[in-house]
Amino acid sequence: MSLTWTDHVTGRQGHLVVDRLVRGVSSGGLRMRAGCTLAEVAGLARGMTMKEALHYNPEGRYVPLGGAKGGIDCDPQDPEAYGLLVRYLRAMRPYIENHWTTGEDLGLTQDLVDRAATEAGLVSSIQAVYPLLDDEEAARRRLADAFAVEVDGIGLDELVGGCGVAESVLAALDRAGTAYAGTRVAVQGLGTMGGATARFLTRAGLRVVAVADVKGTIANAEGLDIEALLAARDTYGTVDRSALRPADRELPGDAWLSAGAEVLVPAAVSYTVDTVNQEQITARWIVEAANMPVLPEAEKLLAARGVTVLPDVVVNSGTNAWWWWTLFGDIGADAEEAFAYTRRSMRALIDQTLARAETDGSTPRAAAHAIVADRLPEIANRFGWYR
Repeated sequence: MSLTWTDHVTGRQGHLVVDRLVRGVSSGGLRMRAGCTLAEVAGLARGMTMKEALHYNPEGRYVPLGGAKGGIDCDPQDPEAYGLLVRYLRAMRPYIENHWTTGEDLGLTQDLVDRAATEAGLVSSIQAVYPLLDDEEAARRRLADAFAVEVDGIGLDELVGGCGVAESVLAALDRAGTAYAGTRVAVQGLGTMGGATARFLTRAGLRVVAVADVKGTIANAEGLDIEALLAARDTYGTVDRSALRPADRELPGDAWLSAGAEVLVPAAVSYTVDTVNQEQITARWIVEAANMPVLPEAEKLLAARGVTVLPDVVVNSGTNAWWWWTLFGDIGADAEEAFAYTRRSMRALIDQTLARAETDGSTPRAAAHAIVADRLPEIANRFGWYR
């Protein structure tokens, strides 16, 4: 199901695509960015179906849902953005109440989504899943408690996705026999996902040599002080340049692509790497923390040059899975338990994906698609689905 809604106040458009329902429910975040299109949202919804299926564990309490996505064509910093968000959620209320669980995505925070959902008359942005829970009250309390957990002053919900991305990087390095120490990383985007990824990788011993935000790229071949940069971010992930050290360099926005790193982590917007700028890339791995950052045509060219792209449907799936692991009761509201469960799950998924790619002689993305194709019938046989 796909639909486009036009706001009667601003004339701006919002989109909703439900790719698949499992037990009548789907899952997928709501993004807000200028230029967001129905085709973009459809691709993201299909990706959510894959993420749900990839985390299917027959012995787990978490029941995979179908995939969906919402998108609003507006700059989140526009003065009209919040009112537009409320009106969009009010228009989508029948779907959110019954079939679509949603939350933060590009351009929106969960706090903002929750506040707007309340104003739109919703019980919760994930209320459609409540009928599937064994004990709704306990589950909602567990998730609320988890969202209240902070680690070093940062919410657990902001950290768990980056933990999953970082573990994806580490799993790939381990399979290749590459030491963490000395491995250089460049990250595009220092928001929720990119910032947490940079923190976990730095603490694992890797060296982050470049980060990019809307103002440009900050680089240091000897390694950036990630903790200082994180502390100097605003709510949109933009770093206050007064926090830079004398040896830190300010470079153009696309300089992160050619920063002399072995690992690139695009963690900002979609469609970042195209057929032209892929020529700048000398990294061995691209680890997609953002959704759809590498265009398919560019990925083919990169693969021909021996660059491995670890796909978004695997790499950034940890945040979505953490919500459901917590809500369904596979884990509790505890940071160490959440990180440990995320690391185990993501490492197993990366290992399986790369092993399948080697066996099939395919790319990791094709391997992930093959794994999903194997799992969807199993999920359907157990739970049923509605398209």
